[in-house]
Amino acid sequence: MARNRLSSKTESVSAEFPLSFFACPNPDCAQFNKFDAGNLSVAERMGKNKAIRRLYCKSCGQRFSEREGSLMAGTKLQQEVVVRIIKCLGYGCSIEATADICEVDPRTVERLLEKAGKRAEDFHRLQLEKLQSAEGAIEAVQLDELHGRVSKPPKKGQNTKSQSIVRKAVRGFIRRWRSQVVL
Repeated sequence: MARNRLSSKTESVSAEFPLSFFACPNPDCAQFNKFDAGNLSVAERMGKNKAIRRLYCKSCGQRFSEREGSLMAGTKLQQEVVVRIIKCLGYGCSIEATADICEVDPRTVERLLEKAGKRAEDFHRLQLEKLQSAEGAIEAVQLDELHGRVSKPPKKGQNTKSQSIVRKAVRGFIRRWRSQVVL
């Protein structure tokens, strides 16, 4: 039993991201949103099996969870469950179906959907700002025109697909049996 506990602790520690992946979330801090600034250190561990780190910013003195600002912030769900919920929603499952598949309350799915939607909108805005600030920025992109297939309109007297479907519906969809003529 002690081996299982030890292996689960080492698995959670080995899956941790380095501190360079984090930035101070305090907007009043001089190191706000600056990744790999060298201002963060691990202050303590919390949560089940002490798997969540609380980070300390040397610049402003604020402590915050490594989950701050992510979908995992303020949730007690396991990371695998959150990933499964987001995948179900991404594939178009309804809130009720996602809750049933992931065995959670529908309100939990709604909460994660709202958080994920806000983060996706922020990410989208950030990408648009990057495009607009880059040299030779694209003024307008219409993906349907870029990736759409263009075909010529049918010539006069040429059958369209809808006309051939109407003919098949009138005469029947099964080919008629033709007798072989033997000479």
